[in-house]
Amino acid sequence: MYINIEDFLRGDNSYMMPIRYSYKDIKRITEGFKIKLGSGGFGSVFKGQLRSGRVVAVKVLNKAKESGQDFINEVATIGTTHHVNVVQLIGFCVDGSKRALIYEFMPNGSLEKYIFSHEVGSSLSCEMLYSISLGIARGIEYLHNGCNMKILHFDIKPHNILLDANFNPKVSDFGLAKLYPTDNSIVSLTAARGTIGYMAPELYYRNIGTISYKADVYSFGMLLMEMASRRKNLNALAEHSSQLYYPFWVYDQLHDGKEITIENDTDEEMRLAKKMMIVALHCIQTRPSDRPSMNEVIKMLDGDEDLPMPSKPYLFPQDDIREHTSSKPSSEITAR
Repeated sequence: MYINIEDFLRGDNSYMMPIRYSYKDIKRITEGFKIKLGSGGFGSVFKGQLRSGRVVAVKVLNKAKESGQDFINEVATIGTTHHVNVVQLIGFCVDGSKRALIYEFMPNGSLEKYIFSHEVGSSLSCEMLYSISLGIARGIEYLHNGCNMKILHFDIKPHNILLDANFNPKVSDFGLAKLYPTDNSIVSLTAARGTIGYMAPELYYRNIGTISYKADVYSFGMLLMEMASRRKNLNALAEHSSQLYYPFWVYDQLHDGKEITIENDTDEEMRLAKKMMIVALHCIQTRPSDRPSMNEVIKMLDGDEDLPMPSKPYLFPQDDIREHTSSKPSSEITAR
């Protein structure tokens, strides 16, 4: 694993890599891992400070990981990208089995706590969430079309959207990302990847269509629906079965010309929320070919015209349920 990482770091793009630090440097930057910001299956994140005085977040990767692929994915993708809506990777550490990544510090944490929390002071207005959604869309569009190599994120969700001091959103966590040339090419994908509830159906049902950047569009749509409604898309405690899967309920309401009210929102905020929901429904269409590109998503969100209702999305194709129920995850990914 260590040899693989070193070979990668000595590759053709090594001159573009962020700064390399020793593990001793990491301990100094974090003051001996003094302030812990969070943790997960990947490892733990600590607050730190560089010699320049810049505050940073240091992700120390879990030693139990079987390979260094997550580390390589992070450095290969965001290590060479620069966009206001993509988190900046400042440096990294590879020291034997010890690996760490140093990012710009995001004082307002992840988007998750602002759209699902009911605590006083933790919620954001619909106008703010709308502005954040545009920033996220621009960040994803940059990953798809603004780099020398296309980047598919594969794990767009509230937890992976970080907010700076001004609540400017930045796409983060590229451990599942895939990077591929800009021409039409095929990159192997041996298993479905992502987070349940945000994963595109083509990752499960191979004959829906090829896996491409449209998988990120689907995930963004699921995120956008949650931002507009400020609730989880799947609610096992829903009073009515029709509200169990919220996007379906939203579609039925809007299709029937009914208004969706959100507690404490003004008329203008509900107008924005409705717009976000309609865009989300376009993004979560079952077939990838029916979804817009991220550039088209930005135009829909940013435009003033009334948006048409798309077809009703489904969790799986309706033409032959038996066939799709027995389908296996896709084995390859087509870049288009």
